[in-house]
Amino acid sequence: MTEFATRDDALKFEQEMPWEERDVPHTMYEFISRTAQKHGDRPAFSYQLFSGPSDPAQTLSWSQFHGKVTQAANLFRSLGVGEEDVVAYVLPNCLETAVTLIGGSVAGISNPINPLLEPEQIGAILRETNARVVVTMRAFPKTDVAQKVAEAVKHAPNVRTVLEVDLLGYLTGLKKVIVPLIRPKNPEAKRNHVDVLDFNKALVAQPSDRLTFADSEGDRVAAYFHTGGTTGMPKVAQHKYSGMIYNGWLGHTLLFTEEDNILCPLPLFHVFACHVIVMSMIASGAHGIFPTPQGYRGDGVFDNFWKLIERWNVTFMITVPTALSALMQRPVNADVSSVKTAFSGSSPLPVELYRRFEEATGVGIIEGYGLTEATCLVSCNPIHGEKKIGSVGLPFPYTDVKILTHTHDGPIECGVDEVGEICIDSPGVFTGSTYTEADKNHELFHHDQYLRTGDLGRIDEEGYIWITGRAKDLIIRGGHNIDPAEIEEALAGHEAVAFVGAIGQPDEHSGEVPCAYVELVAGANVDMDELRSYCKRHIHERAAVPKHIEVLPELPKTAVGKVFKPDLRKLAIKRVYDQVLAEAGLESRVVQVVEDKKRGLVAHLSLAGEQERDKVSHILGSFVFAWQWQDD
Repeated sequence: MTEFATRDDALKFEQEMPWEERDVPHTMYEFISRTAQKHGDRPAFSYQLFSGPSDPAQTLSWSQFHGKVTQAANLFRSLGVGEEDVVAYVLPNCLETAVTLIGGSVAGISNPINPLLEPEQIGAILRETNARVVVTMRAFPKTDVAQKVAEAVKHAPNVRTVLEVDLLGYLTGLKKVIVPLIRPKNPEAKRNHVDVLDFNKALVAQPSDRLTFADSEGDRVAAYFHTGGTTGMPKVAQHKYSGMIYNGWLGHTLLFTEEDNILCPLPLFHVFACHVIVMSMIASGAHGIFPTPQGYRGDGVFDNFWKLIERWNVTFMITVPTALSALMQRPVNADVSSVKTAFSGSSPLPVELYRRFEEATGVGIIEGYGLTEATCLVSCNPIHGEKKIGSVGLPFPYTDVKILTHTHDGPIECGVDEVGEICIDSPGVFTGSTYTEADKNHELFHHDQYLRTGDLGRIDEEGYIWITGRAKDLIIRGGHNIDPAEIEEALAGHEAVAFVGAIGQPDEHSGEVPCAYVELVAGANVDMDELRSYCKRHIHERAAVPKHIEVLPELPKTAVGKVFKPDLRKLAIKRVYDQVLAEAGLESRVVQVVEDKKRGLVAHLSLAGEQERDKVSHILGSFVFAWQWQDD
């Protein structure tokens, strides 16, 4: 591990040699083979189905993992998967998920899919990627993943084979006897146009000591990751071997060695777990521990978290702000002295939460920044250098970050501490072909080189990046731009508030005005008048004070803990439109708000009677957000 304390340290790497001359593997199979040769007997992946500190766990060494990856790649090739074909997986965390991720990228293109998505969304991604093989769960108690995938596959004609992973293999004792008796039926799987096979049984029929086909000759697209962005519409990003291996090289060079034990309760369908952690594990030979199928969402994970750290002698913990907030509502009830660092990403970390965590554990947090479109890693606060709380740190070696602003004459670079759009060039950026859908790549790059992230930010005089908001999240009140981060940071300072999502709600006069949705700390209560007064005292821009504040039991979030603003926007549109219709004495109401590719969010209304048609059109015509009749 090399010291990374200042921007100059990062530049030293670049001055030594170009990235293309670095002695790094060129293919995924070469990548994993090097690790198996060097660290074969060391633990690679450990997994426990339940969260208890003494619950059974299974561990694969690097040699064993390499053998299973080889078998998986051979299996996928035997099922007709070529280098440009897709192996999708819809799986919770388990050892087979990691094997599929790497084996799929050796044989073809891996396509992780969030198992929490609905069948329609899963099917849409399978069609977009033309997936040939799908790896998923066999029907199991307390989950409907198998049933959802069976429904999705009906509408994905390119899928030829479904491989099922049975979590029964992780059970012991009485549970292993009971589960087959209560296993839910999945008749839809047998009625589909595909062959359904047992993943592990099919795996053992393949050789584990060699590929049955020639490995790739060099760099190519090896993974597809879907992302909703701020619009909620799924887009599929393309990741190449070079970008994936670059993420691993960064992790090994700057963060991990083979002596590290990394606790990662993040989902293996997200780039944070797949590229930041798994690729770094492969590059370094480190040991990764993955508790429960649902990671942080799993039963008892938060309650047992500190004891799991003690059990596995964890040196690095991987987390997100939502998880940190939950952990800080529980006592540190175990020996956590082995932990050197906590790595937090996915969304900005509130300053107060950072301080509370450090005081409770004695562990410092490295806050990092990455995005799916850049094959993840962009920057982090350096382990050995100054950690500026609230910043996302220094750009990694070989990552060029510019703050650009668009003018009539084209993009221009901003000065020190001047806010603009964060734009990136790195080995993880697939220039010109970030998304599978060509139209989505239009206007995505400045100077045909720098990926436009859509994030607003600045770079200080020491090179640290500060994110100030989302360009697409700007609230435009009568032509005046309001950064939602100002509202969120102010409300997050209230002792009863855990998380905040600020958005623009429809307004017939100003186009949109600020509103805020709040999730409280567990057990807390707050008077709404108090929250409003707090906003007025702490938000210095009058126009940014929310017109509406609402407390929700829980804010909608992505799998890695980001507040999911498209759902908040839908709530706001429905609330505002229903309110103005009710005030006008009309009975027509918003049935749902849906995302339209061309029009954005569109409110679908039920018509209470023909006599209301013109009145509704007149009232809602004053708003800029689109609407239509449900039956149109």
